[in-house]
Amino acid sequence: MQMITEDSLLKLKSGTDIRGVAVETETEKVELTDEVVEKICTAFVIWLRKKENKDDLRIAVGHDSRISAQRIKNAAIKAFISEGTAVYDCYLASTPSMFMSIVLDIQVDASLEITASHHPYQRNGLKFFTRNGGLEGKDVKDILELAYSAELGTKEGKVIPYNFMHVYCEHLRNTIIKEVDCGNKPLAGLKISVDAGNGVGGFYASDVLEPLGADVSGSQFLEPDGMFPNHIPNPENKEAIASACEMVKNSKSDFGLIFDTDVDRMGCVSADGEEINRNRLVALASVIALDGNSGATVVTDSLTSDGLREFIEKDLGGKQLRFKRGYKNVIDKSIELNNGGVNSPLAIETSGHAALKENYFLDDGAYLATKIVILLAKLNQQGKCIDDLIKNLKEPAESVEIRIPILLDNFTAYGEKVIADLQKYAENRDGWEVEKENYEGVRINVKGGWFLLRLSVHDPILPLNIENDNIGVCAEIAKELKEFFASFDKLDLKNFD
Repeated sequence: MQMITEDSLLKLKSGTDIRGVAVETETEKVELTDEVVEKICTAFVIWLRKKENKDDLRIAVGHDSRISAQRIKNAAIKAFISEGTAVYDCYLASTPSMFMSIVLDIQVDASLEITASHHPYQRNGLKFFTRNGGLEGKDVKDILELAYSAELGTKEGKVIPYNFMHVYCEHLRNTIIKEVDCGNKPLAGLKISVDAGNGVGGFYASDVLEPLGADVSGSQFLEPDGMFPNHIPNPENKEAIASACEMVKNSKSDFGLIFDTDVDRMGCVSADGEEINRNRLVALASVIALDGNSGATVVTDSLTSDGLREFIEKDLGGKQLRFKRGYKNVIDKSIELNNGGVNSPLAIETSGHAALKENYFLDDGAYLATKIVILLAKLNQQGKCIDDLIKNLKEPAESVEIRIPILLDNFTAYGEKVIADLQKYAENRDGWEVEKENYEGVRINVKGGWFLLRLSVHDPILPLNIENDNIGVCAEIAKELKEFFASFDKLDLKNFD
């Protein structure tokens, strides 16, 4: 058994989540052992008790389809009830539903989803929610520091089995019925297919769409399977989105939806089998969010195209704030704007994380899917399709990402120097213009496009994104940048090839 140290616990921090190896492989030892999970969950109760200033706590627990979920859930519940907590066992559940358990129906004090999002089968994690939403990075760090000395309590809490997904699905169905406003079968006549990637998202076909009259017979991979045998459950993954596109074409569906493992992200597919993802998904979500919100601000991550900004600001009459990568970054920025008196109804990342102000700023793939399905139903009544709404979005001719490894364990200072030196180089390069409104790395505008070099928060990687409206220009820019990077001996440039 591996020794638990404070450092080993802190290494499990992944932004605002806790993640680690949960199934032993040939090359990896288990990090999320029962004892580690018990310590972390005990620490969470201690932290929450102090934060809420109350002893009588109620916590909901759900999990995705991973093969380690049951073991980890058992350890988590053991820790919670040893602290006298009432635990609502919600079984297989989406991540967003676990936050909704705090505000709908059972109204618990906090919740836990056991998930590692789209990561491989051997990994798992803990994602905690309070009434304020997901935890901040500092909260996670504080809990992990507490966990080192945390021991199981001696109290006797209780476990209450509870099918909260039934309540959550009813909430989504009622939202569609109310907003489409044409009876209890508002999706009758529509064929909508769902690709759940063998994660949790199969419920959206069987418990949301089908009861409202939709034909979901073209759906695929709805059965939960923690080995993810068909494709990675990730709307950003090329194989996954290609599979969803084929699903729509082969089944002759009117529309397709694809979810990640725990349904906090989604992508979609139009009737002709074309993906509505990344910039196109941001554009579609902006159409929804800016309806009745003229002049409002959409907060996005840093990787959105110039064409998207033009679409949001000229076609939709809104504003775009291009902020940092990381769904929590865009959500927190949008909340900050609203708190400062600026109307910001949407925070969205090109990865498919989208949080609407009207829905507690919760990044909920099923809720965004619901808003899109409502739009689909209304347009269908008018003989129109969703593609019509984003037809003016200008998309780049080329888009490429090159990930540049930094060959150092302590990589942050080195990566920041590379970025700073590139900015100086760009300032003296004819035809290159440094983007003034930029919150991450360095973004350079070049004729017909742009490129962005940023530093990964968690990994020794410098992602380089290049977009251009002209074929062949990305390769030219990449060639020049490779020559620039060649002077840095701790950069691995193999991916340029």
